[in-house]
Amino acid sequence: MIFIRCGEESASSILPMPDDPETPPDSSDDSEELAQTDDAVIGRAIQFSLILVGVAAVLGTGTFFLLRKSAAPLVEKVTAITAPAKIAAQAAMPTVMFTDVTASAGIRFVHNTGAYGAKLLPETMGAGVAFFDADGDGDQDLLFVNGTYWPGHVPEGKAPTTIALYLNDGRANFTDSTAGSGLDVPLYGMGVAAGDYDNDGRVDVFVSGVRGNALFHNEGGGKFRDVTAAAGARGSADAWSTGATWLDYDNDGQLDLFVSNYVQWSEEIDSKVAYTLVGVGRAYGPPMNFQGAFPSLFHNEGGGRFADVSEKAGMHIKNPATGVPVAKSLGVAPVDLDGDGWIDLVVANDTTQNFVFHNKHDGTFEELGTLTGVAFDNYGNARGAMGIDTAHYRNDDTLGIAIGNFANEMTALYVSQPQAMTFTDEAIGEGIGPASRLFLKFGMFFFDYDLDGWLDLLSTNGHLEEEIGKVQASQSYAQPAQLFWNTGGQEKRAFAPVGADKAGTDLFKPIVGRGSAFADIDGDGDLDVVLTQAGGAPLLLRNDQALGNHFLRLKLTGATSNRDALGAVVKLRIGNETRRQQVMPTRSYLSQSELPVTIGLGKEARVDKVEVVWPGGATQTVSDLKIDGLTIVQQLP
Repeated sequence: MIFIRCGEESASSILPMPDDPETPPDSSDDSEELAQTDDAVIGRAIQFSLILVGVAAVLGTGTFFLLRKSAAPLVEKVTAITAPAKIAAQAAMPTVMFTDVTASAGIRFVHNTGAYGAKLLPETMGAGVAFFDADGDGDQDLLFVNGTYWPGHVPEGKAPTTIALYLNDGRANFTDSTAGSGLDVPLYGMGVAAGDYDNDGRVDVFVSGVRGNALFHNEGGGKFRDVTAAAGARGSADAWSTGATWLDYDNDGQLDLFVSNYVQWSEEIDSKVAYTLVGVGRAYGPPMNFQGAFPSLFHNEGGGRFADVSEKAGMHIKNPATGVPVAKSLGVAPVDLDGDGWIDLVVANDTTQNFVFHNKHDGTFEELGTLTGVAFDNYGNARGAMGIDTAHYRNDDTLGIAIGNFANEMTALYVSQPQAMTFTDEAIGEGIGPASRLFLKFGMFFFDYDLDGWLDLLSTNGHLEEEIGKVQASQSYAQPAQLFWNTGGQEKRAFAPVGADKAGTDLFKPIVGRGSAFADIDGDGDLDVVLTQAGGAPLLLRNDQALGNHFLRLKLTGATSNRDALGAVVKLRIGNETRRQQVMPTRSYLSQSELPVTIGLGKEARVDKVEVVWPGGATQTVSDLKIDGLTIVQQLP
């Protein structure tokens, strides 16, 4: 059968892939019936977008019916409406080049899917990456999660593959330090979470995977010890675990662990499902016919031990009709949604409703995805959600939740409303919806790549099926990333797509994109990027911005809070504007970004006030700030 995912139509109904990410797709190859259906959806989306940008009155009711009447005029109208904003944004958009330094930096890693022709679903899901200080020397090292060969299918002369650890000398020169690190353990890895769970000043590593997870205690000097069994953190022997995060959900000063689980999977189930592509044969299938799986929550009991409290904490959400798990989880975002000092969780589910676990302050959570507006799209449909991140991208109290969705589904941007715990998907009005629709989005995070003080958005893209182009002319296996520049209030739309003329061609090299993360790898203050591929080499991209913008970097150390200060919020005030960022490395798809917080200042060389809100709500004003450098902030006892 045709390879179809939630929201994706048959080969004849998919819009063709544009050569440039900003080019509106052409619908000339669509069948008439499906094109009209598709255009009706887009027509409604564009109407909503026009209301948001304040031009509905100009178009009038007559134009509304004209847009719904035929396919060709609709495409033309989209171009005409968005062009003025694009032109103005392009005029102000800075030029910041990203340079591929993968080889010159010493990165030789290649992800191993273990594929041998059976087309097993985990092979195409890729794996995550983490920037963290593995050896305690103050710079950001790299950890690549890897798959390995399936039992009975190790090629002759090959050894099982493992996680790869690359240590940074502080100048973006990386050395492969995997051998003897203690991380060189074969497992079919998926996601990674880095955090100091025992508050000893060294960052520990949790790796999720297929049929078992692994917890590595940091022994210092880039060496790790496998403590999975002793800690009680392995999880179910038949689980397929994906996104993971450290968080202190009960504010006791010790990091707990949340682990997403995808679907109930085995080689036998996969082979019986027997997905195929017309004209191709056996294919990687969507998760619809696999039963869901409950996420896991491990409470830190102290002494290096964890207790599985998933069910009593409220993580077991069941379909009321069938009693089976609803969740098919990939990405997770820990964030304090209502500003009460307690971390909540937003979970991205693939083809089922997204979850919002609201922290009830008593060790339990209440699932409020539908009530908050985050569970579905604006038409009540579930989407194929992958990576996720959150940010106060408007430099006010407004919180945005960005979720990367499947091909032919727009990136979601749920924006908080004046009513508490209420969100609306404003992706179209904010300028990222139509531009993102065609791509299959995985890694996604907010970061200020030009240091102007406004958080931008990067999406890492790539399809699941190598042969998808043979049956869907609109799609390709390798796809370019997308970068959206935050206009900083200069436009009615918050974001504008960035082209190769403004960021270089290296960033937009088509890859089978999966995980992504950011860090300052060379100590120059701007944020560099790594993108991973399924079955391929990563892209390490150096940020070569030279705009003269100032910045602050802060590394927080907790005392009564957890030592990594995960969940703390940094608030920076310049005049009447407040910029805020949460200390939380968990971002994107199965990945972790650096722990220090970087806040761009633009041309301002001073700030009026910096305040830290520690987990639990205690506040602390920070002085002796180092502009264009790193300030270490110790929590006052």
